[in-house]
Amino acid sequence: MFHGSGLFALLLMVLEWTCPGLSSPLRPICDLRVLDHFIKEAWDAEAAMRACKDDCSIATNVTVPLTRVDFEVWEAMNIEEQAQEVQSGLHLLNEAIGSLQISNQTEVLQSHIDASIRNIASIRQVLRSLSIPEYVTPTSSGEDKETQKISSISELFQVHVNFLRGKARLLLANAPVCHQGVS
Repeated sequence: MFHGSGLFALLLMVLEWTCPGLSSPLRPICDLRVLDHFIKEAWDAEAAMRACKDDCSIATNVTVPLTRVDFEVWEAMNIEEQAQEVQSGLHLLNEAIGSLQISNQTEVLQSHIDASIRNIASIRQVLRSLSIPEYVTPTSSGEDKETQKISSISELFQVHVNFLRGKARLLLANAPVCHQGVS
């Protein structure tokens, strides 16, 4: 299996956005198949970790975003609030998955960790192309009610998949720049 496909997808997006000799802004990526690619890779990592039992515990609990979506609340939020929630979730996932790099992991797990980190960076690039505001560190230091603690690698990858399939997909599907000129 080719684990550099996240990097390959990012390279294709960058090449699509650039024209030789011309400086052009990022073109919006409104095709959800791009996100589907990242969801599939996250799902592959989660499936690989499902079989892992004792070797997949995490030394300390990590904080990850909640993946459940209350559609009434979500639809009442403006795009900036939705973006902040997704960007915050991606930030938490990136930190949680990145924290696994410091421990001694199997080669297979390490490749999934590396691919997941690259994919989160690519998703952030897609969000940037859609003019979705970037992550802003909250000023309050209180515990966020939209987070949970987990203690296994398989749970972490499951949260990653569910977050991309839920909140990230909702945000991308309703990005205002993708609906300009559509009546």
